[in-house]
Amino acid sequence: MILPITLYGDPVLRKVTENIDLSYEGLPELIENMFESMYNAEGVGLAAPQIGLPIRLFVVDLTPLAQDEPSLAGFRKAFINAKILERSGDEELMEEGCLSIPGIHEEIYRKNYIRIQYLDPSGASHDEEYTGYTARVLQHEYDHLDGVMFTDHCSPLKRRLLKRKLTDISKGITSATYRVRVPKI
Repeated sequence: MILPITLYGDPVLRKVTENIDLSYEGLPELIENMFESMYNAEGVGLAAPQIGLPIRLFVVDLTPLAQDEPSLAGFRKAFINAKILERSGDEELMEEGCLSIPGIHEEIYRKNYIRIQYLDPSGASHDEEYTGYTARVLQHEYDHLDGVMFTDHCSPLKRRLLKRKLTDISKGITSATYRVRVPKI
């Protein structure tokens, strides 16, 4: 089932999320619905706050990028109760966007290495290291679990310049091509 994407301005996007256990009601269906919603919106990642749930869960599928980066083929994962243990390496500048902030893309600095722990849907615990684009996407989605939006990484000047566009998005004034949920503020 395709779920609406929560737009910028909704308080759920600013909450620090709560851990869940594997008995969370409807978890397997929720994960599949998140993947389906992400694909429908042509994204590569989607965090639970982006569908209105303040829980520590996000999904990522980098397979569509495998044509340019073959190592990404088959990278489709759900991350439950993720915790980034380390961010290091060089800071790399790259353009980012977000399904909750349609139409805005900005260059953001992020570290190019992370170490992350998480549970997969079967309950297996993982402690993994990622670099490059994969590390960037995981940091972006992980930020959502802590109430951080990618625009928070912009300079103060850039945030001021984006303020009107962000306000419009929070009012539902956007050209998103997928189902959205306008904040009730």
